[in-house]
Formats: sequence, C-alpha cells, structure tokens
Amino acid sequence: MSFPAFLNTEIWAGKGRLLAAASVCAIAATLCVAQASPAAAQDISESLTDQINPDADLLLESSEITYDFDRDLIIATGNVQVYYDGNTVQAHQIIFDRKSQQLKAAGNVIFIEKNGNVVRTQEMVLSEDFSEGFARALQIDTTKRTRFLAERAQREGNNITSIENGVYTVYTKPTNPPNKPPLWRVRAEKIIHNQQEKIIRFENAAFEVYGQPIAYLPYLTMPDPSIKRKSGFLMPSGIVNEKLGYGVTVPYYWALSPYFDVTTTLTPLTKQGLFGDVEYRHRFSAGQVSFSAAGLFQAQPSQFFTRRADERWRGAVNSTANFKIARDWTLGWNVTYKSDRAFFKDYSFTSFGDNGETSEVYLNGRTDRNALSVKAYAFQISQEDYVDSAFDANGFSPVGSSLQDKQPLVLPVIDYDYVFADPILAGELALTANFTSLTRDETDAFSIDGGTTPKFRGVDGTFSRLSVKGNWRRTFIDPLGQSFTPFAYVRGDLFFLASPDADVTALTGESFVGRAMPAIGMEYRYPFIATFDGGNQILEPVAQIVARPNEQRIGELPNDDAQSIVFDTTTLFDADKFSGFDRAEGGTRLNVGVNYKLQLDSGYYVSGLFGRSYLLAGDNSYAIPDILGATQDSGLETNLSDYVGSLYLDTQYGVKVGAQARLDKDDLTFNRVQAQASAIYGPVVSSLAYAFLNAQPDVGIDSPREELLGSASLRLEENWRVFGSLRYDLQNSDFVQDGFGIGYDDEGFSFSVTYAEDRSRNDGEEVDRTLYFRIGLRTIGNTQVSSGALN
Repeated sequence: MSFPAFLNTEIWAGKGRLLAAASVCAIAATLCVAQASPAAAQDISESLTDQINPDADLLLESSEITYDFDRDLIIATGNVQVYYDGNTVQAHQIIFDRKSQQLKAAGNVIFIEKNGNVVRTQEMVLSEDFSEGFARALQIDTTKRTRFLAERAQREGNNITSIENGVYTVYTKPTNPPNKPPLWRVRAEKIIHNQQEKIIRFENAAFEVYGQPIAYLPYLTMPDPSIKRKSGFLMPSGIVNEKLGYGVTVPYYWALSPYFDVTTTLTPLTKQGLFGDVEYRHRFSAGQVSFSAAGLFQAQPSQFFTRRADERWRGAVNSTANFKIARDWTLGWNVTYKSDRAFFKDYSFTSFGDNGETSEVYLNGRTDRNALSVKAYAFQISQEDYVDSAFDANGFSPVGSSLQDKQPLVLPVIDYDYVFADPILAGELALTANFTSLTRDETDAFSIDGGTTPKFRGVDGTFSRLSVKGNWRRTFIDPLGQSFTPFAYVRGDLFFLASPDADVTALTGESFVGRAMPAIGMEYRYPFIATFDGGNQILEPVAQIVARPNEQRIGELPNDDAQSIVFDTTTLFDADKFSGFDRAEGGTRLNVGVNYKLQLDSGYYVSGLFGRSYLLAGDNSYAIPDILGATQDSGLETNLSDYVGSLYLDTQYGVKVGAQARLDKDDLTFNRVQAQASAIYGPVVSSLAYAFLNAQPDVGIDSPREELLGSASLRLEENWRVFGSLRYDLQNSDFVQDGFGIGYDDEGFSFSVTYAEDRSRNDGEEVDRTLYFRIGLRTIGNTQVSSGALN
C-alpha cells in the first residue's frame, strides 16, 4: 500500500488495522475500559476484541493527507474524521510512525464509541500491537451520565493499565457554573486495571463532597467492567432502635456461578446480638427460584412483650419461584414461615417481607379461550391475640383469642373458565367452575353486644364445595340504537361437610348437600348521543331484569368466600352480587340506572352512574341472615335498595377525582362513601382520600367510621422538596398515622429524612415512632439509617 507524496481533500476507504483510525479507536476503547467502576459496568464499552473488527470497512476524511518518505510517516491533518466499525474519531492530526510502529492523535481528540460513550483528550499515543499506550488529560463521558477524568494514563504489557490522579463522578448540569465541582466524586492517586485478573484497584482514594474530602480509602478494589457479577461487599446501612440497640448491616454478595448467587448479611446489634440473613437465588432457562432465611439468638428477649417474641430464637424463612413448565403453564410459589407474629415488625430490616401474611402455591394455565388455576393458601397472621369483654361467644373460644388457629388452610382452590369457540344459539356460551376445600382448627364465633345468639366467621372442620356454572348471552341492536342482551345461566353446587363443630347447630347435619340455581334475564341499553361545538355527551339508561327461584339452604351451609358484600355502581348490574361461590343470589330482581359521559375536546372527561335495585318477587337473599349473619346492612336487604352513584373526573391537566357512594333509600343520607383525588399543580403533588361507613349494629359496628388520608409533596427549589402524609380518624378526632420529611434529589445524589408516627396498634394506646434517613449515590449505591421507638 502506498500514498502519493501530497494529496488534498481526499476520502479513502479500505480495510486493515494498519491504518491510523483503527489504532485510535483501539486506544480509546482500551483506556475507556481501564477506568470503569463496577457500578458503571454497563456504561463502558466491552473488551477491545469486541470493539474492533479488523475486517471492518474504514472511512477517513481530512483536509490533507501526506506521506513523509524521510521519516516514514503517514500524516492526516485538518479536521480528521475516521469512521470504523461503528466508532468515530475526530482530531486535528493523526500520525502513524511506521518505523516505531506507533500511532499519535493530537489536537482536540474526540472518540465516540458505537455504544455512545465519548472520550476526549489532547494527545493519544499507542503502539501498533496495542500492548503499550499513553494519553494525557483524558475524559470519558458515558451514556449513563457518569464521567471519568485522568491526568495521565499508560498501558503496559498488554494487560496492565495505570491511571494517575483519576476521578470518578457524575455529570454536572450545563446550567451549573463550569468551574463548580460536582456534589460528590471519588478521587484516587492511582487506578490500576488488571485485565487478566479483571480487577480495578484504587490506591489512596478519597470520597469528596463539593471538592472537599470527607472519607479516605487507602485501598479499594472494584470488579472489571466486563464482569457483570462480582463477589464483594455491598453498601451497609445503620439501625438505631429502642429494643435492638445500635447496629450496622454488612451485606456480602457471592457470585458463585452465572446461574446462581448468594447474598449474606450480618447485622451486629448492641442489645440483641448478631442477626444473620441469607438469600440464595438460582435462575434456570424456564424460570427462577429463591430461598431466604433470617434470624438470631436474642441476647435480651425481655425487651419484647408480645407472644413468643420474648424467646431466645427468632427468625423466618421464605421461598419464591416462578417456572414456565410448558407453553401455556406456569408453576410457582411464595411461601413464608416466621417464628412469631411480630418478627417482621421488630426486625423490619430483614431482606424479605412477610408476604402480606399469605403463603401461596399456584399452577396456572391459559390459552385464548380457557384458563385453569390451581392454588393453595396458608395464613400466618401478625395480629396479636386480645380479649374483648363486650362480646360473649357462648361457650366458644373468646373473641380475639386463638386467632392463628381460626385461620383456614385452603387446599386446593381450582378455577376453570372456558369460552366456546362456536356460537351456541347465535350467542356466546361460557363455562365457569370452582372447587374449594379448606380446613380450620378452631371455630371463629362472635355475638353482638353480649347477645346469646352466636354468629360465625368460620367453623371448625373441613368443608369442600364444587360449583359449576354455564352462562349464555347474545346482544341485539335495533335500527334505533337500542341494545337488547338476553342471557341465561344455570349453576350447581355440591357441598361436602367433614367433622364440623358439633356446637354450631345452625349447620345442616348432612355430609353432602346439593344446590342449584337457574336464571334467565335481559339487559337493555339505549344511548342518546349529543355532539356540540367543543365535545360530546352520552346519556344512557340501563335496565336489567333477572328471574330465578329462591336461594336454597340459607344459613345451613358454611360461608367463607362470600362474606364481603359491597353494593355500589361496580356491582349494580351483576346478576349475582355476592363476592364468592358460597352464596347464590335468588329471587327476581330489577336493576336500573342512568349512565352519563361527557368528553370535551380540551381533554376534560366526566362519567357518572346512578341507580338502584328492586326485588320484584321471591325471597330476598340479602335479608335472610346466613351463618355469618352479616347481610342485613348491605343496602340490598329491603325490596327497594339503597341508591348507588359514582363520579369520575379527569381534567387531563393533572387533576383526577373519583367517588363511590351509597345513599339511604329513605332520606338519601350517606351510608357509605369512598372518594379519592389526586393533583399535580406546579411544584405540588398531592392526593386525598376520604372513607365513610355508617354504623352497622348487626355486624358489631355500633358507630360510624370516617377517615381522611392525605399526602403531599412540595418542591421548594430545583432539587429540594418537603413531603408529608396523614391518616386522620374524623369520628374520634384522632391522628392514626402521620409523617413528614425533607429530601434533596439531583442527577447524582439524593437523600431524605423522614419522621413517622403510627397509632393504629392497640386502639392508639401505643405510638410507634420512626426516624428514617436515606442517602443515595447514583451508580454507587444507597444506604440508610432507621431508628424506632415505642411509647
């Protein structure tokens, strides 16, 4: 290959790493890799062999290219730009010395990697085989807004890269003064990158804030950026607690394999001793599984007063999994066991939570037209036992006692749904089936105001139920736009009662009980649409009638999954308004309502629904108490139901309001209200929720319940904010929960201080106070300190 002695404004394309551009790309990639930290592993380019393809096409542009025969130099001068294998390098001059086999790029050298990283320097020198190199005043800006600076960098022996006076930090915003130092940075006297051992070592490092060192780190090592997972210590956090004392969590990550790893955490506590926490994670081609355990041998168990919390050994174990075992099938679980009910509250820094007190194993299958799920549930509660003298359970265990024994083991719950592909009688036919079996060790009985008639939330024994329901519907629309939807369904239930509590005399004495419920109905809708300049609105009257026989065996069968009855606009047009399968609504019922929608071109949207339900014939399922005796205050217990209404408003400008209400059928007073609003306006982000439930003496609620929940955040300046939240009992004029804090957030640093109080335990007699401090350094990690006290 030869060049003319002088060639002006020429563009040359070719192959081969002999050319200057390939060498410039190589040294830039080499030095960029050399300065990476583990937190920025994904910010930096891959290894040199991955960066440069020696067979890739090269394009070089410059104002002038010359060849110096005397010194055997290839010189490109004036706005030199080289494009090679997705990388771009710009410099005032690039010189390749064929005698010394060295390449030199000088004058505002800018190297843009194909992954987006930008390298800037004034001068770069590299040997032809890339084993040795040198650069001054190097700066690397990554796509993750992190920055590396070095006074000088040198590469030796094709393995060791040494950086002198190196700095790692994050971008400062362009609006900041150009000479203002970043909020934080890590400065090291020397940074050594060993590519063979894949280790980066910092010597005589310091952590600086606003340019001032606040912590010295004589020796610090980090993994090579090509290593995605590396064993080592993680960021610690602090603990200050009245019962635990002072402590520091020290986590260590073990990268045992590309497919599994372990995190171990030791937390020495001045009052309780050494707390251990370990989590094992394993990923397979079809899913993943984890096993966790945490606990300790308490040094001062007398600090705790709840049941079993004052014992020496306390701990918990957890396992989660999710596997795709076939094309349409998923198997998984989330199971937790704890030594006592208060473990996760007392040791809230445990790496895994209490899973909402529910452990679950599941198998799910789903296709376009059918779905099958098999699940099992177990419940380990956190609430402590109590005794309420206002209730007399009439020979059963006292209300508030043996709470764990009153929780059922549900095994299994099988749900199956199928929609037939071909129309049946020109309509859609769907099949729903459910099988549930549960076992309880203790009857959960209660009475109202010390009465002698017991009611039951759950009964000791094993109860199984198989329910199958076929549902058909078809919709007709006439030329006027009226919509007619006839429907029909038939449901059958088979109950099996094994070893029920003999003291629960309300239950049937039969072991097997069958029940059937056929129904036919019609739903009618007639939308009136009006358009106007600026939007449109729809007024739609809706009526639904359902005819069926009376519900059978009310009060003689267990009720575990249909205890909650919420009558509002979301259930107004449900043919069966019970929440589960243990109850089946009977009688002929008419549901009517008016639906309204307003849509403005400016973005405002309003929708509302108002209606009620009428019992036309037969027995009212909601007026006849079952074994729970809790249906009399649903709003459906009379032939003319309460009124229900809903409203939703969205301004499309940050304000949203939603509300549901149930109004008394006689005087239109509120029996139930749920309302929530959220708003974003300028520097303020806020939300507000209101809940009201009228007294329900038949279920033991003697006085109304009314609460207000709110939260707000105010941005004071560009980076500062204050925030707070509260939960207020309007009925008793008492704060249930409250908290406030202050925080700072920018592109590389964040911290917050929060103080919170919780009076929800034990009717507000005790107050949990928590002070929480968190600090976060982007790309390095987060740490926190929390303190708790109980008064």
